[in-house]
Amino acid sequence: MTLPDHSPALLDAASGTAPAGIADPADPAGIDPGTAAARATEAILHDTLYAAERGVVVDSPPGAGKSTLVVRAALELAGAGHPLMVVAQTNAQVDDLVLRLAEKAPDLPVGRLHSSDTDAYDKALDALPQVRTSAKVADLAGLDIVVSTAAKWAHVKGVEPWGHAIVDEAYQMRSDGLLAVAGLFERALFVGDPGQLDPFALVGSEQWAGLSYDPSASAVTTLLAHNPGLPQHRLPVSWRLPASAAPLVSSAFYPYTPFRSGTGHGERTLRFAVPSDGSGPDRVIDEAGASGWGLLELPARRTPRTDPEAVRAVAQIVRRLLERGGSTVSERTPDPVPLTADRIAVGTAHRDQAAAVRSALAALGVTDVTVDTANRLQGREYDVTIVLHPLSGRPDATAFHLETGRLCVLASRHRHACIVVCRAGVTELLDDHPSMEPVRLGVTLKFPDGWEAMMSTWDHWSEHRVPWHP
Repeated sequence: MTLPDHSPALLDAASGTAPAGIADPADPAGIDPGTAAARATEAILHDTLYAAERGVVVDSPPGAGKSTLVVRAALELAGAGHPLMVVAQTNAQVDDLVLRLAEKAPDLPVGRLHSSDTDAYDKALDALPQVRTSAKVADLAGLDIVVSTAAKWAHVKGVEPWGHAIVDEAYQMRSDGLLAVAGLFERALFVGDPGQLDPFALVGSEQWAGLSYDPSASAVTTLLAHNPGLPQHRLPVSWRLPASAAPLVSSAFYPYTPFRSGTGHGERTLRFAVPSDGSGPDRVIDEAGASGWGLLELPARRTPRTDPEAVRAVAQIVRRLLERGGSTVSERTPDPVPLTADRIAVGTAHRDQAAAVRSALAALGVTDVTVDTANRLQGREYDVTIVLHPLSGRPDATAFHLETGRLCVLASRHRHACIVVCRAGVTELLDDHPSMEPVRLGVTLKFPDGWEAMMSTWDHWSEHRVPWHP
C-alpha cells in the first residue's frame, strides 16, 4: 500500500504479525470505575501528545465516553498549539462533535467543512459565533480545529498537511477511506468501537481477502496490520450499560478487551406506577424492570420476516411501557424521571421489520418512539430498548443474521433494561446451522464469531424468559 510522498507512512511496513501488547488499564479490586477510566484517559492523552509513533489506537466499548474522549483530545491538542483536523463518518457525527466542542470551549474557533448539498449541516451551527462553516477548506485556514466527514476530506487537495488528526468511529471507516485522507495529516488518534458493525462494501470483497490492502477491511485493522507497534489503549468502563448488562455484553462481544459498568447493582431502578395486568407483555416488562433483561418468547414457528405476531408483541410492549407510568432512577439524579416515548427505542435487523413496527405503533396511537435498524441505532442511547431478535421465526441462520456487530448494537443501547422478542427454537436453529465461514490465509479471525455470540446471549436471556401464546 503506497501513500503519497508528502504523507506520513502510516501504512508503510506491511506485517502479518499480531499487534504489540495492548495497553490494559489496571482494574484491581478496590479501584472504582471513575479512577480506572481517568487513568486510561490520561494514558491515551499522553500518548496522543507525546508518543513517538505516528498513530494511537483506542478501543471503546458501548457508552464508554468515546465522544467525550474525542472532544477532550481535540481541546488538549488545540490548547497545546497543535491545529488539527477531525474525521468522522457521518454528517450527524460531525455536527454533534462541533456542538460538543462549542459547548466545552465557547471561545475556540472551530471550522465545519461541509459538502455543497442543500442542508449539508445542522443549521444550529449558524447560531454559534465561534463556528465557521464552509464547503471550501481554504475558507477555514488558520482555525484551531476543522471537522468534517471522511468522504469530504477525501476531496481536499493541495493543502499543507495538518500536524495532528483525530479519526472518530475508526472501526466503521474502510481502509480505502483512510488511504484517501492519510496524506492530510502527520499523526493521528484513532478512536472506535471494535464490537460494532463492520464498514459496508457495496461489492463482493472476497478477491482481496487476506491481502494487506483489502479495501473492505476497517481502517484500524489495516492500520495495525502495517504498524503492529502502535500504542493501543482501551476505555475500561461503560457509563451507559447498567451492572446487569455490562458483564454479558463484555463477555459475549469483547472477550479480549473486557470492560465493566460505571454503576453498581441497585444504583439504577425502573419502576411502574400501574401494576401488571398478567399479560405476556406486562410480565416481561416486570422481569426486565427487576433484572435488566427480559425475553418474551412466542411459540416456535417459521414466519415471514415481518412476522405479524412478533411485530404486534413489540408494539404492545412499547404501549404498556408508556401506559404503566414507568419511571427511572439513576446516578444522574436522585429523583424519579418519567419514562417517556423519546427514551424508548425498538431495534430490528431489517428495514421492513422497522417499518412494520412503526405501522403497528401508529395503529395503537403511539408516537415519538425511535424504531430503526441496528445500523442506524449505532452510537445512540435510550433508557429501555425492545429488540426483535434477528433469528426470530427464521428457517436458517445466514451470515447477515449472525453478524456479531449487529447483535452487539441491539443489545447495548440501553441504560436500564432491554427486552428481546423472539420465537422459540433459536437453540435448535443454531445447532442446525453451525458457523461455516471460510478460513482465509492472512485474515485475522474475528472472535467471538456470530454463532458463539448468538448462543451465549440466548443462554443468558433464557434465564429471563416469559413464554407467551398471544
